[in-house]
Amino acid sequence: MNTLQESNVILNVAREDKTAAIRRVGQKLVDNGYVAAPYIEGMLAREESMTTYIGNGVAIPHSMPEYVQHIQHSGIVIAQYPEGVDFGGGNVAYLVIGIAGKGEEHMEVLSQIAIVCQEEENVDKLVHASTAQQVMEVISQGAEL
Repeated sequence: MNTLQESNVILNVAREDKTAAIRRVGQKLVDNGYVAAPYIEGMLAREESMTTYIGNGVAIPHSMPEYVQHIQHSGIVIAQYPEGVDFGGGNVAYLVIGIAGKGEEHMEVLSQIAIVCQEEENVDKLVHASTAQQVMEVISQGAEL
């Protein structure tokens, strides 16, 4: 199963709050067979304990450790928010990237996405991509997913 595929990319999502955004990417992880539904609660709990906003207009919601048993396969979901999502503290995410890493893959998946998103140019391309294919090209050029 591919970690990132076109069905995991959600373009042009209308403005919504961070809880709705986290639920959206979490539900897509569920719908595409990466995680069981309780994983979403773990994502929300993680956000309550500390923000998953990483800078450069990017948030990477993922779960608390006690929810990892709900991960069936490693997966990444990317939601593009042209108007942004307020993650608090003046931080606005234009990309909300839900991740689930199975076992040892978790930190690997997280770091690969973080590396791609460190480059403002990559984030800009992702925020302005008009197709899922364009999103996948930017991610795959910067990471071995």
